[in-house]
Amino acid sequence: MILLARRGVLGCALCLLAAPAARALEWTGPIAQGGFVSGRAVPGTRISLDGTAVRVGRGGEFAFGFGRDARPESALVVTPPRGKAETRKLSVAKRAWLEQPISGLPQGMVTPPPETLERIGQERERVRAARRHDTDEPLFAKGFIWPATGRISGVYGSRRILNGQPRAPHLGVDVARPTGTPVLAAAPGIVRLAEPDLYFQGGTVILDHGHGVSSSYLHLSRIDVALGQRVDQSQPIAAIGATGRVTGPHLHFEIGWLGIPVDPQTALPPMPES
Repeated sequence: MILLARRGVLGCALCLLAAPAARALEWTGPIAQGGFVSGRAVPGTRISLDGTAVRVGRGGEFAFGFGRDARPESALVVTPPRGKAETRKLSVAKRAWLEQPISGLPQGMVTPPPETLERIGQERERVRAARRHDTDEPLFAKGFIWPATGRISGVYGSRRILNGQPRAPHLGVDVARPTGTPVLAAAPGIVRLAEPDLYFQGGTVILDHGHGVSSSYLHLSRIDVALGQRVDQSQPIAAIGATGRVTGPHLHFEIGWLGIPVDPQTALPPMPES
């Protein structure tokens, strides 16, 4: 049985599994493609999702997520302290995704020239490593705020058609604001990447929020933090820009779990008036 305390993005906002092993477990967030889930368990509980261990903090804090193309069913294994493991099958809601055509881009940015491929590959590995930190500190448990407010110009899961060529899905949310608009840390974190000029992403900051949870801030015009620095929620960390492959100034914002990009809007409150 799943109890719904209130409605959230895509459905369940507070869920409590009633079976004996899972009774020690509650969370917020949707069980859906792109869903980000965070919650608390009885300290000492062990959790895994589809065979991947989910870190549980000293206070019982945990988080996990589902990718854009997550399968219809996932297996959540919960082992309470001094108890037996129990497996629960989670039905993962399927979502429909938008297609967004963008034309008029320089062809070199749609199909990068061969001489840039080595650089792109190296940068991709650095970004991937920064997003897979698994720090034993549940900084994500404070929740997330919008790092910038304004018009949402791009949503998670949409597939862009660049100059008529289908590309990889968009795995973040875009907020359109002028160059120089401050960007705030969405949650307390540790800076794991601070690069001013990546080929696709331009100026990029990646924060580690513990337990494999990360947030990424792309296309920045300025970076105000350094690698390894600890930041507080709402602390200014950068400024919006139009660096990398973009058609105008905006912030591309991502949230991920163990490198799996999830829909930031499943972790964020409604966009406030700006």
